[in-house]
Amino acid sequence: MKRSLMLACAAVLAVLAFAQAKDESLFRLPKPMAAPPQPADNPMTPAKVALGRLLYFDKRLSKDATVSCATCHDPNKGWTDQAPVSTGIRGQHGTRNAPTVLNAAYSDYQFWDGRAASLEEQAAGPIGNPVEMGFNARGVEARLSKIEGYRPLFAAAFGDKKVTLERVVKAIASFERTAITGDSPYDRYEAGDRTALSADQQAGMALFFGKANCSVCHTGPNFTDGDFHNIGVGMAAKRPDLGRYEQTKLERDRGAFKTPTLRNLADTFPYMHDGSVKTLAEVVDFYDKGGEKNPWLSSDIHPLGLTAREKRQLVAFLGALNGDKVAAAAPKSFPR
Repeated sequence: MKRSLMLACAAVLAVLAFAQAKDESLFRLPKPMAAPPQPADNPMTPAKVALGRLLYFDKRLSKDATVSCATCHDPNKGWTDQAPVSTGIRGQHGTRNAPTVLNAAYSDYQFWDGRAASLEEQAAGPIGNPVEMGFNARGVEARLSKIEGYRPLFAAAFGDKKVTLERVVKAIASFERTAITGDSPYDRYEAGDRTALSADQQAGMALFFGKANCSVCHTGPNFTDGDFHNIGVGMAAKRPDLGRYEQTKLERDRGAFKTPTLRNLADTFPYMHDGSVKTLAEVVDFYDKGGEKNPWLSSDIHPLGLTAREKRQLVAFLGALNGDKVAAAAPKSFPR
């Protein structure tokens, strides 16, 4: 048997074993998170998730084989890259901070400006972006089709060996839907464990849902309303990023960006759509002063008048929203 075929068979067996091991736990969810919605044309299966895991970490999905999904959304870094903006092929830099993949399965819109309506559409975006992965559908399909070890994995996930970009992003999206975090100290406190939060965290919680006004936008189990708001970040620039406006062309959407989840916030620094704020303490200071004034500033943003102690308590509570790390190790080998 040729060495390349032996390696391909080994990869198939390893991935199918991973799929089988994940079969029973695929839909287990940390409290209080419910099962995320799944598109009718892309139901999750163990084989599809296992294939998606490989593709998520495979740098061959980028034109020069230097960047993978995990490069900017690293499970070891809160499923982000912990950089202000990400670095793509040929050392190019984007203009926005990489959002976490954690709990993205619950979002109706993807990206800071909501230009994608599904995880599948989101997964296709970076692949085709010339600054990020710089490939096109034909290039991705041609490259992966030549990799013998991928053929049986596509067959297991989709019924035949055909490799298409649509199938690639469906598999990646299926894998991303397993990145669900919960079971934070806050969740345990709400479930009845009154020892789960410190006195300062409890005081911070009262501020979060009261005086600090955070829960107006950061609401529900995922701590986001899923909507778009202008809080003033970057609006003083000569040519500000107009965010949601570029998609809708509605005047009210100028400078508006999607409300991010606050879960595992301590791992997803730096903050804001441009990665311009380094710490949670600085985030609290920004909101306390009422954001940055501009003609489209959200009516929910105004000076809060927090004391230094209250700011520390609010930061302490935000730390209590860190739950499951949701580990996902990079494969030791890839199909050949």
